[in-house]
Amino acid sequence: MKTFNLLVRLIPAIIMLQTLFFKFSGAAESVYIFNSIGLEPWGRIGTGVLELIASIFLLIDRRAIWGAFLGIGLMFGAVVTHLFMIGVEVMGDGGQLFFMALATLICCAWILYQRRAEFSVILYSII
Repeated sequence: MKTFNLLVRLIPAIIMLQTLFFKFSGAAESVYIFNSIGLEPWGRIGTGVLELIASIFLLIDRRAIWGAFLGIGLMFGAVVTHLFMIGVEVMGDGGQLFFMALATLICCAWILYQRRAEFSVILYSII
């Protein structure tokens, strides 16, 4: 189970880290997406920074819950944007970006579920 939990943390971290090159380099697909939703360039760069932070947290076991929480927020936004604004398929990618966002969302939700006791403690300490 330890190996599975590590894998569930690595998958979203790797997905988010590998998309950073496209966000920070201003790749045509990234620019197109953020232009379509009216957030180019600051939305693209800001999202990239937040995904970097989430990825780092996911790679640090003690901070994985924070990475998962941030990842859920980011990927929920990505999935909703794909479904209601830009479409599942973007520039002929066959839905690859959408499905990577969905996989990241599911993995982050699993982490939060697995660590729900820890999450409850954090939530109650804030309230």
